[in-house]
Amino acid sequence: MSPKLRNISAIDLVKALKRDGFILKRQHGSHRIYLNPSNNRQVIVPYHHVGESLRIGTLTKLINDAGWTDDDLIRLGLMKK
Repeated sequence: MSPKLRNISAIDLVKALKRDGFILKRQHGSHRIYLNPSNNRQVIVPYHHVGESLRIGTLTKLINDAGWTDDDLIRLGLMKK
């Protein structure tokens, strides 16, 4: 993952997931579980403090779970060139 990644909140991440075809499968407490039907990838987004930036370790795991590359992050507006 490139250092050009900007601060991303849970809200921004969910918007990007939806743009990429993920749908809300269910919610368990303060965690929302999104599924991409085309590739069966599942991403569990912590929805505690939705306006605050996700921690870098959490964000890295969520990006890996979604299977996104740097090009995907740029396409989805989460990272600048």
